[in-house]
Amino acid sequence: MDADLGSYRKSYEKHELLLEDTPENPLELFQKWFFEVDKFFPEIETNAMTISTIGLDGYPKSRIVLLKKFTYEGFIFYTNYHSEKGKAISNNPHVCLSFFWHGAERQIIIKGKAKKIPDNLSDGYFESRPRGSQLGAIVSHQSEVIESREALEQKLAELEKEYEGKEIPRPPYWGGFMVEPVEMEFWQGRPNRLHDRIRYTLTPEYDWIKNRLSP
Repeated sequence: MDADLGSYRKSYEKHELLLEDTPENPLELFQKWFFEVDKFFPEIETNAMTISTIGLDGYPKSRIVLLKKFTYEGFIFYTNYHSEKGKAISNNPHVCLSFFWHGAERQIIIKGKAKKIPDNLSDGYFESRPRGSQLGAIVSHQSEVIESREALEQKLAELEKEYEGKEIPRPPYWGGFMVEPVEMEFWQGRPNRLHDRIRYTLTPEYDWIKNRLSP
């Protein structure tokens, strides 16, 4: 196999990002960009983000998860705590989140530390999920080898009968993580590969400093 992709080209010309136009807190810029993309690019799954962890084998691994909430404290997503990513975070909580919104020619990279959110918050979100998603969280022993697709669907059918007309409890191995950012970089595509890059870094005094980076 030999695929030469050297001729692939795209010119980025939609927006600009000037240091003097950015707020002092990066969460405010994140919110602004997020809702702009959500409004003007409905084809984009705006809350889809890549999370990168360092696995127990020492290798980094990235996968897509869905952002479910963000505040001035950080970014919340939900997963199986016994999954590969859950075990990786428990072993090394330093993670990286990234959003690439191709329609807007924007990217955000977030370095931070992940921690479990309180059980009552995980309970509240779990209760808001569709019943099928609730049962799926119980059925799936995420990242483990399974016998077959048929065995998975059979287990789901059995649980549907077991919980028919009943409240479905959140399994203790499923819940939320919050990623508390220590660095956030905003990338805006520009012509001639002279992209705008603004990096915010959290100081020991919990203030943010920002700098323009070379593209």
